[in-house]
Amino acid sequence: MSVSSMTGFSRIEGKGDGAVWSWEVKSVNSKGLDIRCRLPGGFDRLDRLVRERIQKSLTRGSIFANLNLVQDVSQGTWRVNTAVLDAAMAAIPAVMERFPDATPPSVDGLLSLRGVLEPVDQEDNPDTRSVLDEALLLGLDRALETLLESRALEGARLKDMLDGHIATLESLHTEALTCAETQTGLMSQRIELGVAALLDKTPALSEDRLAQEAAVLCTKADVREELDRLGAHCEAAHDLLSQDGAIGRKFDFLCQEFNREANTLCSKAIDPGLTRVGLDMKVTIDQLREQVQNVE
Repeated sequence: MSVSSMTGFSRIEGKGDGAVWSWEVKSVNSKGLDIRCRLPGGFDRLDRLVRERIQKSLTRGSIFANLNLVQDVSQGTWRVNTAVLDAAMAAIPAVMERFPDATPPSVDGLLSLRGVLEPVDQEDNPDTRSVLDEALLLGLDRALETLLESRALEGARLKDMLDGHIATLESLHTEALTCAETQTGLMSQRIELGVAALLDKTPALSEDRLAQEAAVLCTKADVREELDRLGAHCEAAHDLLSQDGAIGRKFDFLCQEFNREANTLCSKAIDPGLTRVGLDMKVTIDQLREQVQNVE
């Protein structure tokens, strides 16, 4: 069982088929899967395939995939631009008539004219283009594998921190249970004082009204439900960390529930010790949620 981070980086280099290339793939945290590709001019045809491969490998994160490519013209072929050559040949009679003593142009001279001899862009060759595309996509697959390894390593460090925060919450939960027992005594004292104050009122309140007021005081100070839910949330957090796949969104929601119960605990606290524990819980929950933002 492993936790995967949304933060990672990979770089894969390669060469062949008349090109030197490198993939750089970076990911950071995001609510969903946001893919941004930057491809060299003429390689927009790969955009859809690149996105499909990323979507198969990742479920969350802002992904930046950059392809750097330099084609080696020296390994390509050359061709004669017949249109430029014909224009040059057509101009030769007029030039020789104007300069009769000039040496007639040679083949080497004609080929050296700008635009007569030009390199053949390998993109014009469907077979070469297909081979290069396949090599680039295989390189992307390797880059994504390396990125996943990077995210897994970061995820292992995240899991250690999350385990530590959850252990702290469990310790605070145990402490809160002890403080809740003290709170029961304080609650009884408040009820006695409240009942005495109500009995002094004129006209005197009925026994039913006194019972209602006592029940209200008990309800306001009873923290057993909050503590039970906090204990259940700690168990749920452990269960999430034992699962594979994307757990970040579920964990983020669980942190909201943690915070809700901690807030209620603080608002109901009568015992100063329970108030302190509740505030410590809120600090730990904030730290937990901050780390959860990086979990896939």
